[in-house]
Amino acid sequence: MTQDSRAALILGAGIFAGLAILGFFLGSSAIKFREYERVVSVKGLAEREMPADVAVWPIRFAAAGNDLTALYATMEGNAKQIADFLATAGFEPAEITIGAPAITDRLAQEYGGNGQVQLRYIATQTVTVYSAKIDQVRTSQKNLADLGKKGIAFSGGDFQQTQYLFTKLNDVKPAMIEEATRKAREVAEKFAADSNSKLGKIKGANQGQFSVEDRDSNTPYIKRVRVVSTVDYYLSD
Repeated sequence: MTQDSRAALILGAGIFAGLAILGFFLGSSAIKFREYERVVSVKGLAEREMPADVAVWPIRFAAAGNDLTALYATMEGNAKQIADFLATAGFEPAEITIGAPAITDRLAQEYGGNGQVQLRYIATQTVTVYSAKIDQVRTSQKNLADLGKKGIAFSGGDFQQTQYLFTKLNDVKPAMIEEATRKAREVAEKFAADSNSKLGKIKGANQGQFSVEDRDSNTPYIKRVRVVSTVDYYLSD
């Protein structure tokens, strides 16, 4: 073996040994890094029941007849009676919106009975209450039957259901986020104690979406507000 070959062999062996040692340290560092990356992901729930603060109450009524002019006069009179009823109940004019009547000509329809209909025109109209007076809305709904006794025909169905809204979510957000985060940490601390670990700093957090739903179908004026926060914590021995 020549001197040049022997030098090349020694150089190659040195490079191989260096790479092996470097690989060992890199592998050891990776293991330590993975050990440091022990993370627990926990969720914290905050939930509250809040009263609705706005009611949207559509009052839909109908009438029928063969004289279109008389039918319009009937609808106008019925709308005025409803508006007067609401004013007496304590609602302001700005809280009451009277929509225009919608008229259906049954003879003009494709299946109008070939002129055999008894009442040609059907009119529907809606008076809408938009108010923060939740209790007054609920009380007035019970008393609406008094107008029915005077000859006003009210239309039922899902389209007339009162909507109860909670518009003050921003007022409760900070406290609820704090509560959800605190509960998430309590869960993480329990997990760390059960696994003989120590809870470290927060690696990341996700606030989650707020949801506002009716408490149940019988009390839509009471809302359930909830938020779930997800927090990732480091764990150490």
